[in-house]
Amino acid sequence: MLPTEPIRPLHDVWLRPRRVFRELATRQVGAADYLLGAAQGIAGWLALSRAQNAGTSSGVAEIFVKALLIGSSAGVVSLFLMGAIYTRLGARAGRPGARNQTFHVLAYGGVPVVASLIGWVLAALVAGGATFEDTPRPEVETFIALLVRIQFLTYMLLAAWSVVIQVMGLSEIQGLTTRKAFGMWALGQLIGFLALLFLMILVTSLIPAAPPG
Repeated sequence: MLPTEPIRPLHDVWLRPRRVFRELATRQVGAADYLLGAAQGIAGWLALSRAQNAGTSSGVAEIFVKALLIGSSAGVVSLFLMGAIYTRLGARAGRPGARNQTFHVLAYGGVPVVASLIGWVLAALVAGGATFEDTPRPEVETFIALLVRIQFLTYMLLAAWSVVIQVMGLSEIQGLTTRKAFGMWALGQLIGFLALLFLMILVTSLIPAAPPG
């Protein structure tokens, strides 16, 4: 019998996610999971900055510093939140999955999003603030505008691939069909969004309004 090829999670998760998550099933949550979660948060913050047209009012360095400080923290918190949600959903559906397995699916499933950071950095080096403008200004060169659009399209494709990997991961650890796993993924995202929305409303209501004038 030929020896089994060792699994390289960061490499193999792109095309062989089920095998990767089977290999990770017995491993405890470790530093790699947290680093991947933080990196996903950074990429998400950069995408949010573009959606908010931050490049017109903030410098590139400021955007990246906020991504490192706020985005990375939000990414790790999101891992805990979504991990708890999916573990609970699985238990209610009679398909309990260990918390560490769910954590691995969310962390390693986001590897394509983490890879998109290369594109964000390169685009920022070439295009500067235009990288974080949802609608390029008229004076932005055609080449730069095209480069920024290609970079963001690449980010969206990588984010979509992360969704595919996470769905396949949930299917593997919960023993669900791919269709049911996608339904669970979508429901979890909705619950997570509502939870964050409620938290934002709560925090806003607790912060006293600034006095007029």
